[in-house]
Amino acid sequence: MINYHQPLYRPPAEANSIIIQATLGCSYNKCSFCTMYESKNFVIRKLEDVFSDIDKISKYYNDSNKLFLADGDALSLSTEHLIKIIDYAYLKFPKLRRVSLYASAFNLYDKSLDELKLLRSKGLTLIYYGIESGSFDILKKIQKPISNKKMIDGLNKAYEANLKISATVILGLAGKKYSKEHITASANLINQVNITYLSTLQLMLEPHTKQKFIKNFKDEFQELNEKEMLEEQIEFISLLNPLNKVIFRSNHVSNILPLAGTLPKDKNRLLEELSFVIKKIF
Repeated sequence: MINYHQPLYRPPAEANSIIIQATLGCSYNKCSFCTMYESKNFVIRKLEDVFSDIDKISKYYNDSNKLFLADGDALSLSTEHLIKIIDYAYLKFPKLRRVSLYASAFNLYDKSLDELKLLRSKGLTLIYYGIESGSFDILKKIQKPISNKKMIDGLNKAYEANLKISATVILGLAGKKYSKEHITASANLINQVNITYLSTLQLMLEPHTKQKFIKNFKDEFQELNEKEMLEEQIEFISLLNPLNKVIFRSNHVSNILPLAGTLPKDKNRLLEELSFVIKKIF
């Protein structure tokens, strides 16, 4: 088998997928809330090393039908480089039907529509994408300064290329003072894009990064308690009016309450579940 470069992360939905590290670390790696790849320098792995890993794992899991390309944002690779990996994976896994990866907002925006269409034609099917917040001011505070326009353009470009997008928003990211701005802007952004999946996570700060994170808010940051997190979730869902059917989940380990539904169909049910839990517990 192959020796992964640790730490290794994958989305919850990729639990049964083959994982191949096309890159190591994250090409941006500056977001103040994230510690996933703080111990790694970003590296583009040599094609021969990636192919070698594919060869090794295909001997044992030749019938695999899902592949996740790690690490943090494999879409940072040149389109030519990425296609070579995807082509080789489909060659070695004859039953492969889905290839997915993480993509930063910056990298998705930088890819042209033609490049995304080409990647889709080669078998890239799903992109995991962190919106985090729809507020540019909040994004600047968490050291991820990308404009709403660029996120909207990138996401809708991916939709036009027939790529599925699984997007995430982080509850509690803006603290108590900026909660309204964060949630309103995030819902507004979601309502302007075509995505397939939407998930909410809850802010979890590592002890060694907490002070740095708070400092960017000029000491105005107060963490939300569990009730406030659920109330923020209610506010977020109540404002969502997506352009298309969106599969919604809050099944990440960080979430207080796991939720599942399809928007807009299950919107009222999700809000009722949240209200019931708040009344029952708090």
